[in-house]
Amino acid sequence: MAKINQTIISNSLIIFVLLYSSCIQISYCSKTPGVARKDDIPYIKCQVCHNLANQLYQQVQDKQDKIFPKRVSEYDVIEIAENVCNLKKQEADWILKIDIVEQGDRLELVEQDSEGQCGSECKTIERACQEVIGYYDTDVAEYIYKKKPTLNSLVNFLCKDLTEACSTKPPPVPKGREPGEPFVPKSAKEAEMEKMLKSMEGMPGAPSMKMYSREELMSGKGLNDDDEDDDDDEPSIPSNMGKILREKEKSKTMDWKQKITKGIKDVHEATKKHATKMAFKLQKWWKAKKASYTQKKSKSAKVEL
Repeated sequence: MAKINQTIISNSLIIFVLLYSSCIQISYCSKTPGVARKDDIPYIKCQVCHNLANQLYQQVQDKQDKIFPKRVSEYDVIEIAENVCNLKKQEADWILKIDIVEQGDRLELVEQDSEGQCGSECKTIERACQEVIGYYDTDVAEYIYKKKPTLNSLVNFLCKDLTEACSTKPPPVPKGREPGEPFVPKSAKEAEMEKMLKSMEGMPGAPSMKMYSREELMSGKGLNDDDEDDDDDEPSIPSNMGKILREKEKSKTMDWKQKITKGIKDVHEATKKHATKMAFKLQKWWKAKKASYTQKKSKSAKVEL
């Protein structure tokens, strides 16, 4: 029954995507995805760091309830820091609005009003962002969560103290540099569609969801590439089902480990408390015994005199 339900959900999502895409042309899906231009990274690294710090600050602020302010959890901050440079995640959508513009002997990051098609420039900014934050995502998250810095303090910490992304002035751009592709904005419906698919990533019944052109959806090309050897009469099982089950079993194991650890700690605390109480009683008894002995000795000495 569970397998059938998974299949129904998957088919429903595919039908929904098919119907929705009939209203728009998802053009970028049929194109070869852009490749990062690593040579451009030194020219934009400091600017990317400033944008990254701004996004970290703003996204953490946005997590707070505007009507009923609440404390953002450390997990939320870590999740933002981990995803903010990954274009597969919604936290990195800010990269899609940035255009790399050549101005004289330098490259300038210019924010656009809408998201654009992701080509080589988009991938270059993503790569530069990943190089800046590197393995420091948890350090940055801890700093934001504990210090609650201002935007300027966060920029200085991330771009100068922690990563040194802005410690030196970027070199001039070579005259022979090949210009990047022009910024091509997406339609509002296309951007909305991509956000919806990103939000469904990892959901049961929607494994490995990705964008297809209308022609690919109509022809069915690519939809069953991974299931060519499967029996058509058998309901498909999500490819990440094994991972889900393993994580579930791991969670159960961790629960037992936590219970055992807690039990040991409770016993230790109880034993320690009892030992302290007995030591105090013993010390009190010994003082009384010693005082009684001293008093008797003193009386005995007076009698002898």
